[in-house]
Amino acid sequence: MVMIKKFLLAVVLLNLALAVGCATGGNGIVTQTTVTVSAPAGINTTATYPTQTFTVTATVTNSSNTAVTWSLSGSDDCSGSACGTLTPVTPATNPATAVYVAPSCVSQTVCLSGAEPIITATLVSDTSITGTLGIGLVDITTEVAPSTVSVGTGLTQQFTATAVPDDAPQTFTWTCSANGNPCVSFSQDANVSGLAYYTASDNCSGSCVTISAITPLDPAGCSDNPKNCTLAKFALVTSRVSGTYAFRFSGYDSSNHPVAVAGTFTATNGTITSGVEDELTSGGPNTQIAISGGSYTPTSSDPNNSNNAGTLILTLPSGVYPNQFQAVLDGAGDIQMIENDGHGSGSGVAEPLTKNNGFNSSGDQTFAFGFTGVDSSGNRIGYAGLIPMNGAGVVSGGSIDVNDNGNAKNSICSAPPCTVTGTYQQLASGAWQLALTAPIAMNFDFYVANGNTKATTPLTLYAISTDSNPAVSGTMVLQDSTQTYNINAFDGVSVSALTGLNGANTNVSLTLGTTDGSGDFSGQYDQNNAGTINSAIQFNTSGNSTAYMYAASSSNNGRYTFPMLGNPGANPVVAPVPFILYASGANRGFLLDQSSSAVMTGTMNPQGKGGGYYDPSELPGTYAAATTTSATSAITPTAANLLLTSTGNATYNVAGTLYPGAQAVPSGSSYTLTDTGPGTIVLSGQNGQPPQNYAIYTVDTSGCSPTSASPVCSILDFFMIDEDEKNTTPAVIFAHQ
Repeated sequence: MVMIKKFLLAVVLLNLALAVGCATGGNGIVTQTTVTVSAPAGINTTATYPTQTFTVTATVTNSSNTAVTWSLSGSDDCSGSACGTLTPVTPATNPATAVYVAPSCVSQTVCLSGAEPIITATLVSDTSITGTLGIGLVDITTEVAPSTVSVGTGLTQQFTATAVPDDAPQTFTWTCSANGNPCVSFSQDANVSGLAYYTASDNCSGSCVTISAITPLDPAGCSDNPKNCTLAKFALVTSRVSGTYAFRFSGYDSSNHPVAVAGTFTATNGTITSGVEDELTSGGPNTQIAISGGSYTPTSSDPNNSNNAGTLILTLPSGVYPNQFQAVLDGAGDIQMIENDGHGSGSGVAEPLTKNNGFNSSGDQTFAFGFTGVDSSGNRIGYAGLIPMNGAGVVSGGSIDVNDNGNAKNSICSAPPCTVTGTYQQLASGAWQLALTAPIAMNFDFYVANGNTKATTPLTLYAISTDSNPAVSGTMVLQDSTQTYNINAFDGVSVSALTGLNGANTNVSLTLGTTDGSGDFSGQYDQNNAGTINSAIQFNTSGNSTAYMYAASSSNNGRYTFPMLGNPGANPVVAPVPFILYASGANRGFLLDQSSSAVMTGTMNPQGKGGGYYDPSELPGTYAAATTTSATSAITPTAANLLLTSTGNATYNVAGTLYPGAQAVPSGSSYTLTDTGPGTIVLSGQNGQPPQNYAIYTVDTSGCSPTSASPVCSILDFFMIDEDEKNTTPAVIFAHQ
């Protein structure tokens, strides 16, 4: 999403107060007379959109004569009427005011160059005393989301539009074409101008449908090579579920015993033709189970967004569960899912395999990993570490840390970090087998999922244990080999999501952290620890910085120590919890708390290119959201198609469908977002019930330059946690466009 940042434009002009007149106060001190020109609070004068109108005020200090004359001059590509108009308010006010009206965007040269009119107020009683205010003119830029998405035959997809600058009118004129012809079934929402619906009933192939939205204030409109708007351009398909997928799942059976699954399946136009999976239950591992069929059926419960939800069924041997899931799909076709077969509960994800992903084909590849599960006594256990693979079936020089029910020194790793060695090979099914010989003998199967060898899209593997050692499953991510993993590698902004146990309840948190490349870690976090809420807790404040220092392993292999949570502002101070992080890249990796019985595990994710300035108007879109993992059987996993819209005037709404039950998001639900990325979602209470409050932390998955002629804009994902005190079993939910 295009962001107009207050500090991006070169026209950061100071209000000048040139004073030659002076007066002597009663105490003999000589004071200067000044004139200051200002806009109303909330008006970003460095990003003024076409025809925007606001009143400016000239404040005179140290003089009883406050009358001024007004003038408007130009610089940098604007002159005369191209700079807008300035009209003094009559009769004159005290302090003096004038109404500024920005020019209409009749010239792309003016609008895209950042023209800089200057408003000047000159004191009538002494014309040598003036005040100025610089104005930065920018064009209105619009974006439609999702920008790329396949739409299934006969299904309906929601699209949202937003306009920036953020205070520009959120009113739009929509266009939908299929191979250059008007779309058969396309409509704009009657109540929200920035919302439209498309039903796939056109006869065309390939990426043949284009949807655009422009503001009526911009006569330039859109084109196939737009300068001031982005288009949604997408393909029509028989079914969105086609191809080969890798998947993982974790949860609990109907007797509340842990269950984990990892596997792969192949589908053709929604019909699953083959597959294989490994499963961990209380009875032990069950490996290489054949998936003989199945299907994906789009939902009929959400007529406004049937393209993004459905039921996924896997045909498994009798008595093997889970075999049916409620699924929600994001724009890329990734499937987030929760079990709905009546035989247990849990959540997982299925992702299309990347062609030519480069696994095991380019020599040495090191994977950072994070696994969770239970030990032989049913206690929570977590692993984090590194598995180097040499391309010839050998693992050597790896590293692992283990927290077994609060014990960092245990039967698996007695002196952390412990060395990892072993071998790996491909099975006939296409799965891979990993046999570790150190720190102890442990066996896993893993499945190649999405990604590739590029640092920005790292290859992902889903792993599951296949022996009688602790039953764990999780994810392995290719480590960026271009990095030197010293302390300098972590220099930026990240969002960390953590899940752990607190007795029979759960402990979840989200952290926005900044690392400075020299060991300093600062930021804020939100936490729900079994119903105890810590909201926007600031850490590494003045005087407490030594408690929040991160450090790199001397081997520079990607192992770091990170202090997280705690509360330096509490009385008495609450010390942070020590974590181990194994990095898969700069500002990303797998986290494991070193010693607490909560066994908090999770991921650190780069917020974007160093973080940045965020605005609520960036979030509108349709999101597939689901619980990431269930740390206890008391959790009811949830999935959702969330619809975020902006109607202007700082009104940001949430709608959509919640699963299980296909319930509509309550009307009146809303969201907020701060300029650093954290925010809230409030689901409105119904029938006298209190609202549900969620903390959200955004992750910017691309970047955007608002001054670019053809901007590549941001896609904001977000993590969210429930912050209601009555919810003692919260979970982390991930939402992706």
